Parts: sequence; structure tokens; C-alpha cells
Amino acid sequence: MGVYERYLAHRIRRHDGQPPEHVALVITERDLLERGAYETLTEFFEWTFEYASQLSVYVSVLDTGAVPALRRELEAIDAPREVAVRGPGDRARADAPIRIAVGLGGKHEFTSAVQTVAERVDGGELAPEEIEDEHVERHLVFPEEPDLVIKTGAERLSDFMIWQSVYSELYFTDVNWRDFRKRDFLRAVREYCNRSRRFGR
Repeated sequence: MGVYERYLAHRIRRHDGQPPEHVALVITERDLLERGAYETLTEFFEWTFEYASQLSVYVSVLDTGAVPALRRELEAIDAPREVAVRGPGDRARADAPIRIAVGLGGKHEFTSAVQTVAERVDGGELAPEEIEDEHVERHLVFPEEPDLVIKTGAERLSDFMIWQSVYSELYFTDVNWRDFRKRDFLRAVREYCNRSRRFGR
């Protein structure tokens, strides 16, 4: 770790604010085509678990034909914790400490959860007036709400965890994934510690 990284880590340790428990990262399929992209992702895992206990990664995909290859690569990645990878069409919950969505958009995930709740209503298991937030959340593939969402390269989230990130702190960096380093991650954590979370209030 360089001098600047040690300085940032020291500032975070001395800060009154708590670091995030759940970090989310948004990157694109093009980012993973860059040389060293998977090595950077592996390092990101290590950086995250110095502070957090959960990590979600969303890989935005334009070409759905690339999903199977990306999924194989990500399922085989060297990681410090168990990894659960989900793609389009998956409905099984991702309960591992590291959860990766490959082209599984937030709109699709939310729609699928609502359809499941509607099926329960149609089957007489649940009355419409009994439907609450938790009934939807129970059927999301990625059930947990991230504290901090990091987006590299551009100031837009695309179709990422629409339900879960409503109260998340968003951190946008101009640094592209190929150039992302630990100092960039630590800046995001320090910025998170500096913020006063309002949770919609």
C-alpha cells in the first residue's frame, strides 16, 4: 500500500462515521474486456472486505449473447468469500457474501418479484390488502440493500438494483475500471463516512 493509500485508510479509521457494511459496484461488460480487469475485480473483493461484510457487483450487458461467457469467468474467479452469480432468467436468491449480477436488470428482477407475489394472490395465499414491502423483497434475487454504490466511468446507474438502492449512497467516479485503484476505492469509503444518511427523510 502506497503512502497516499495509508493516509486515506488512516483517515477512515479515525473518522467518526462508520464505513459501509454492504458495498455495491456497477461496471460494464466492456470493462471486463480490458486487460487486467478480472485481477482488478479480485483486488476489489479484498479491499471491500477490509471494511464491509457484503458485496454486490452488477455487470451491465448490452449483448446478451456475452452473458454465458461472462458468467463462466465470474463463477471461476478467485475470491476471498463465496460467490453467487445470477443472470437473466434467474429467480433463485443470491445469498453468498459476494453476489454478482450479469445482465440481470433491476426492472426484470422487480417485475419477476411482483409476478411471484401476484401468483400468491391468485392462489389465495395472500390478500391484495396484505401486500407489504417485505413480500416483494422476499422474492428479489438480490435481497439486501447496499449502503454504498460505486459507479465507475460515468454518472448513470443504468438498470441496477432499482428497489434495493433507493436509500443507498451513490458514488460516481470519472476513473474507468481499467484505471481503478485502491486509492479510488478508499476515496469512495471516505466520502461515504463524510455523508449524513437520511434514508428518504
